[in-house]
Amino acid sequence: MMSRKNLLSSLTERKLTTVNSMSSQTLPLPPSQERLRNRGAFGAITRSIDELAERAQQANEIEARLLEGASIIELDPDAIDASFIADRMDDDEIAFNELLEAIREHGQASPILVRPHPGINGRYMIVFGHRRHRVAKTLERKVRAVVREMEDREHVIAQGQENSARTDLSFIEKAVFASSLEKQGYDREVIMQALSVDKTVVSKMLSVLNDIPADVVNAIGAARNSGRDRWYKLAIKFRETGALKSGAELVRSDEFKSLDSDSRLELLTSHLDKPAVKPRPKAAISKSWAPQDNSVSVTFKPRPKGISLEITKTDAKPFADWISGNLDGLYEAYRKSKQEK
Repeated sequence: MMSRKNLLSSLTERKLTTVNSMSSQTLPLPPSQERLRNRGAFGAITRSIDELAERAQQANEIEARLLEGASIIELDPDAIDASFIADRMDDDEIAFNELLEAIREHGQASPILVRPHPGINGRYMIVFGHRRHRVAKTLERKVRAVVREMEDREHVIAQGQENSARTDLSFIEKAVFASSLEKQGYDREVIMQALSVDKTVVSKMLSVLNDIPADVVNAIGAARNSGRDRWYKLAIKFRETGALKSGAELVRSDEFKSLDSDSRLELLTSHLDKPAVKPRPKAAISKSWAPQDNSVSVTFKPRPKGISLEITKTDAKPFADWISGNLDGLYEAYRKSKQEK
């Protein structure tokens, strides 16, 4: 049995190979078919299928190397706990039900990987295979597993590489996984190995999580059909003044909650794209005065840089003339009233 030192050496030192590279057993397509294969919508579909197949093969290769030479045993699923670090924000119920039916009909083909629980004797902790473990519990069956002694660092690298190689782990789930590792004290090198990405990608993942509040990320969800660019655009919007308040209001709305995860991400980004509407300043209140006989009416109207007087009714003109002729005395009386206060 390989030592723990060698357990992950092939994972952390070796780049994953493509499954579509030509081997001695693979015959090339005729030139006409090769041109068709790479053209238009058909070519896009073909490349997408190739990518899915490659990722599935990569995940299988990782599992095979980790499980190589180990004995498979059956464990009670109730004796197994989840990993100490989560890699999924929510489970894909459609994919889970498909897996459940496949295992119900054909049995569990691939074992899960567990380690002896580091804190509880007699229990185990999942490294990878959470959904297979959940299926076993649902079907009330024993789960086929390989047990390996592993340190926490080896655990997170194996868990991250196996899960990130699969197609159903979204960008934001990988980013949350990277952020969780960093918060638990793991350095960038471990994060890079766990997710099989370079330093630049790790930095962008963490910057997205630093800009978007955690409660907003959780409210949006995994957004499995949305890549880095969509999340990065939202992160940029959250750097703007007022985005936190505006975004929080939308997240609490019934409209937001009624949508699927990808649509919630799109709606929030579009919402924050709209220019903020500045509240109108409160209109200043006008004041009016009139004598008891109502022969004149004076209205004081505030202006941005002063005030205007409007004099109306029967005595309007003579009263206005009197005011203009007595402005010196009126102003002097005003000055004295200020000094007496």
